[in-house]
Amino acid sequence: MTFPISQLDQSVGVAGQPPHDEAEDWTSRHGAELYGIREWGAGYFDVNEAGEVTVVATINGKKISVSLTDIVEGMRERGMEMPVVLRVENLLDDRIRTLNEAFAKAIRDAGYRNVYRGVFPIKVNQQCHVIEEIANFGARFHHGLEAGSKAELLIALSHIQDQESLIICNGYKDSEFIEMGLYAVQMGLKCFFVVETLAEVPIIIERSRTMGVKPLIGVRLKLSTKVDGHWAEDSGDQSLFGLTPSQLIDVVDALKAADMLDSLQLLHTHLGSQIPNIRNIRSGVLEACRYYCSLVEEGAAMGYLDLGGGLAVDYDGTKSSSTHSMNYSISEYCADIVEAVLETLDSNDIPHPVIITESGRATVAYSSLLLFNILDVRQSERVELPKTLPDDTHELIANLKSVLENARVENLQECFNDAVYYRDEIAELFRHGQLGLRERALGDMYHRAVLTKIARLLPAARRVSQELEVLPELLCDIYYGNFSVFQSLPDTWAIDQLLPIMPIRRLDEQPDRQAILADLTCDCDGKIDHFANPNGPLRTLSLHPLVEGEEYHLAVFLVGAYQETLGDLHNLFGDTNVVSVRIHEEGGFEFAREFRGDCIFDVLSYVEYHPQNLLEKFRRTAEKAVQQGQISASVRKSVVDAFSASLNGYTYFER
Repeated sequence: MTFPISQLDQSVGVAGQPPHDEAEDWTSRHGAELYGIREWGAGYFDVNEAGEVTVVATINGKKISVSLTDIVEGMRERGMEMPVVLRVENLLDDRIRTLNEAFAKAIRDAGYRNVYRGVFPIKVNQQCHVIEEIANFGARFHHGLEAGSKAELLIALSHIQDQESLIICNGYKDSEFIEMGLYAVQMGLKCFFVVETLAEVPIIIERSRTMGVKPLIGVRLKLSTKVDGHWAEDSGDQSLFGLTPSQLIDVVDALKAADMLDSLQLLHTHLGSQIPNIRNIRSGVLEACRYYCSLVEEGAAMGYLDLGGGLAVDYDGTKSSSTHSMNYSISEYCADIVEAVLETLDSNDIPHPVIITESGRATVAYSSLLLFNILDVRQSERVELPKTLPDDTHELIANLKSVLENARVENLQECFNDAVYYRDEIAELFRHGQLGLRERALGDMYHRAVLTKIARLLPAARRVSQELEVLPELLCDIYYGNFSVFQSLPDTWAIDQLLPIMPIRRLDEQPDRQAILADLTCDCDGKIDHFANPNGPLRTLSLHPLVEGEEYHLAVFLVGAYQETLGDLHNLFGDTNVVSVRIHEEGGFEFAREFRGDCIFDVLSYVEYHPQNLLEKFRRTAEKAVQQGQISASVRKSVVDAFSASLNGYTYFER
C-alpha cells in the first residue's frame, strides 16, 4: 500500500502549551510570573512593560533598571559574540554591603560586644577581576579572603593590604605555604593557619620558630551536626574535613608543649556551601560555641569564631528548605548566628569573639549570568493525520486510530499501553519487510497523536503513572543553544543543580512551545532538562517560537559561584567571552571590562597541541593535493588561509 500522508484533516500539537485564548490578554506581568523572576531574583532582576528582562541596581537608595536587551545590543555593536558571561559590578557590591550591614544590625540589636568580619573563599570564583572587585568593594567593611591552596594564598596576599581584614588559610599546607603566611604576619596582616590535620602542627611550629614569627593559628573542627540538602551525606561525623574531638585535644597538647597555645586564636567549622534550613545553621553554631568555650577553658587565647560558609541562594524562589532554596533571609541568618553565639558565651562568662563567615556562593551568585543565543530548534512534530484511511490499511494502524478516537481521562493508561503495543508491532512488521515505509510512518504518526492527546488530558486525571508523567518531556521541542553545559554550567550536569533560565525579551508575548535545552557538545549529557520554578522544578521550559531574522537569547541566572572554575574543555569548547558592566545613577551603563574568550589556538595549546605544527601539517596536506592535481595552487592558498584564520576564531558558533 502507498499512502499520500499530505492529505490532512487534523493537527495535534505538543503537550503543555498554554491555552491559546489567553494570548490576547498576556502582558509582561504574566511573563514575570511564568518564570518566577520576582521570586528568585532577590530584587536584582525584573521584567519591564516592554517584555524585557531588566537588571536592577540600587544606587544611593535609588533603584535603576537597565534592559538586558540593551546590554546585548551593546555587545553586538562591539563585536562580542555569544555566548557571554555577563557580570554586573553593582550587584556584587550590593551583596557585600547587604551581608556586612545585616551582621552590623544584628550585632547592634543584640548588644553583641565585638564585630563581624567576612571573608570570601577564592575557590568559589577565582577570576582575577572578580577578586579585584571583592577586595575593592569589601575594603570599607574590612572584608577578607580565604585561601585553600598556595596559589590562592598568593592571590590573597596580593589583594589584601588592610590590616583589619582577615586572610584565612584552609586546606593542606606544606612548608612553602606556611612560610608565605608567616611573611604576611610579619608584614602586619592577620593571616590565620587553620589546622586541618595533625601533620600540619609540627610544620607550623618549626617554621615559625625558624623565622622568629608568632603564628596566628586556628583549628577546623568536624561537627556532628548534619544538614539538609545536597551536602547532607558529607556533613556530620562523615565529613571529609576537620579534626575530631580527640584530634583537637592532640593539637592543644602539642601547642602547649611548644609554649604556643597563645597562638591558638580561632575555631573554624563548615557545614556546607548551601544550607537551605536555618535550623541546621543554628544547631551548628550552638555546637561550635560549645567547642569554642572548651578551647578557652583549655587555655587557648581564642578571639575569633569562623563559622564557614552555608548562607544559601534561593535558586528556585520557593523560600523553602529544599536543596535549591533557603527558608530564611540574610537578616534572619545574621540574627540567629549573633544571638546563638551571644547566649552561649554569656552563660559561660566568655568574651564575645569576632564572628567570621565565609559566604562565597551568596556573595557572587547573583552578579553573573550566562547569555547565549538559540541556533536551531527541533520541533516536536505537529501530527498531521489523514482525512480517511484506505480500505487496505493494516489493522494495526486502524487500531491505533481507534485508540486515538476513544482516549478519555478515564482510560489514559489503557490507551497508552495499547498505543505502545501497536507501535511496537508495526515496527516489528517493518523490520521483517511486511510493512512499507509509508505504513511505518503512518503508524508513528498515530502513535504520537495518541501520546499527545494523553498528555493534554493529564491535568484532569486524578492519578498518573510515572510513564505518563514524563510524556510532556518526551513530546517537547529541543532548543539548541550556543553554549557548553560542561564549560559554563557544569553543576547542572554534575550535581543536578537547578538554575533560573528564561528568554531576555518577548515576555509580553505568551510562549507556546515547551522545550528542553541542548548545547553544542556531542554528548547526551549536554542538555538541561530540569528547570527552577517557584511552583516546583519543571521538566520543560516555556519558550517562544523563533522568528526568522531575529536572534532569540536566553539567560541563565545566578551562575557566579563555582561555574567558571569547574568548567571543562569537553569537545574543546573553551572559556566564553566575559563582559563586566557598571550601571550608573542616571540610568545608563558602561562596559567596564571586556575579556575575549578562548580561541581555537588557546584550547589546542591546553591539550598539548602546537598550533603552528598543526598548520604546517595541514599545509603539507594541501600541497600534496596540489601535486596530485586535486586543487590548484590558488585554492591551496585559500584553504591554508582559512585554516590559519580558524586557529584564531572563537570556539563557539559564530554568525
